[in-house]
Parts: sequence; C-alpha cells; structure tokens
Amino acid sequence: MIHIIDYGMGNLRSVQKAIEALGHEATFCTDPSTLSDATKVILPGVGAFRDAISHLREQGFEQPIRDYVAGGRPLLGICLGLQLLFDVSYEDGEYRGLGLVPGKVVRFESQPGLKIPQMGWNSLEIAAPNALLKDIPAGAHVYFVHSYHVVPEGESVVATRTVHGQPFVSMIARGNLFATQFHPEKSQQVGLKLLENFATL
Repeated sequence: MIHIIDYGMGNLRSVQKAIEALGHEATFCTDPSTLSDATKVILPGVGAFRDAISHLREQGFEQPIRDYVAGGRPLLGICLGLQLLFDVSYEDGEYRGLGLVPGKVVRFESQPGLKIPQMGWNSLEIAAPNALLKDIPAGAHVYFVHSYHVVPEGESVVATRTVHGQPFVSMIARGNLFATQFHPEKSQQVGLKLLENFATL
C-alpha cells in the first residue's frame, strides 16, 4: 500500500489513478499518525510553497515525515513535494522547508524568450542512476509545470538535470528519499515506469 499525503494541496487523484493503473494500491493519508506504519509514501504538491509548508505544519505532518524518512522507508516527492524537502524557498518571500535536503528553492532567472513558468515536456539528463530510473533512458521526456527549482548544496543528491534556459536539478535521490520536479503521473510511459519502480522497491 502506498500512502499519498493529503494536506490540502496537490493533484492527488491523478497520482492515485496512475498507481492503481499499474496494479498497486494507493490511499490518501490525512492522519499524520498513520505514517508510523506506512511502508511507502508519496508527498505531492501543486501551488505556492508558503501555503504548502503552512498546511503541512498546521496538520501535524512535519515531524512524522521526518521520522518516516529517518526510519529508512521510501518517500517520493513530486513537484512542490520536491521543493518542500529543502531548507528554504524564496518564492514570494523566504520560508523554511522541511530541511531534509540541504539547499534552497529559487526562481528561474529571466532570459529573453524564456517562458516562465516552464510548462510542458522536457528531457532528462541522467547524472546518477538510481532504482527509480531503472529502464528509463537518458533523454527521456517528462512533463513539467513550475517557475521555481531546487539548488542542492551538494552534488551527491542530484539524479537528473534538465535545461530550461539553464541547467537545473529535475530529480534527486539519497538513500530512501527520492523526489522529482516533473510530474510522473502526467509523463505517460516514462512516468508510469518511474512510479512502477517506486511501487516495487
């Protein structure tokens, strides 16, 4: 069973439908205490960082998420769920994140002709293979919708990069912790393969 954290922000149903289409069970998690018994967790997210981290804290998810990750069980962050794992975001101010990955969240630098947000398909440059990238080739295309991207303090967590005006980190992996800036649930066969790899860890 995969637990999808429901804190009021995120395209939860599409993630659940993608996992169920692969033949796996997925349920929405609204009670932070249930994370203590969970074996796989997805942290989705759509919207503003400030609102998302506020909702997570108000609903009591912050420490249970920390404890879950510290216990060595797999967690997959998606889009804003990736950004929430970092120390700080500079989206419309300065807001502290979960601090599970050292680094920051910043806006794409404006460039002539560069569309912000990035919205649509783009390719993956694999920096370091991991279990979720099994059978996913370099150059595979995935779907993005975002104006901000993560900047880790160290290179060791970088799994893939993508270019949108500049190279940015599009996926991280560290032990049992994985997260993508792209939406696997909207990325057709490539995204389904990544979710299958997560479900069968």
